[in-house]
Amino acid sequence: MNPFDNRSVTFAEPIDMLYACHDKVRRFCGQVTLLPDYVAENGRTDVVLQAIRQISQYFNVAAPLHHEDEEENFFPLLLQYAPQAQESIDELLRQHESLHENWQAVSAEFARLEADAEYRLDTEALQRFTAGYDVHLGIEEPLFEMGKTFIPKDKLTEIGAIMAARRKK
Repeated sequence: MNPFDNRSVTFAEPIDMLYACHDKVRRFCGQVTLLPDYVAENGRTDVVLQAIRQISQYFNVAAPLHHEDEEENFFPLLLQYAPQAQESIDELLRQHESLHENWQAVSAEFARLEADAEYRLDTEALQRFTAGYDVHLGIEEPLFEMGKTFIPKDKLTEIGAIMAARRKK
């Protein structure tokens, strides 16, 4: 996906949509990384509370849907056309579990900070979370490129429709 392309991404291009989700993951992980120092310098401000609510909204709602898109639609389809991706997909599926666990730890940190303005975030939990996503995206994005190469356009259109419908439930 071209980061300088300003067109709107839709589920008509499901791989571009998967990339767009990764862009959001990177942006939110960047915010997670900055939070401890920002809070130490500025305190638990309204800006901090708004940031953790936005980050939480993404990782509680959109990220699980993204993982469903991959697990139920993209990965099985990719394996039909590129079975050589099996080992990477197996690793990614294992990582989805640890990413979820790491998010639960970060979410708990956010809840503590919301409840107590003096709370200091556990930087290890935050780093484990962001590092997990760094590794994960590094394995996953080459598979997106494989999908663009090997999966027929009509099959991508089909899963794009399924992915869009998942969000209308």
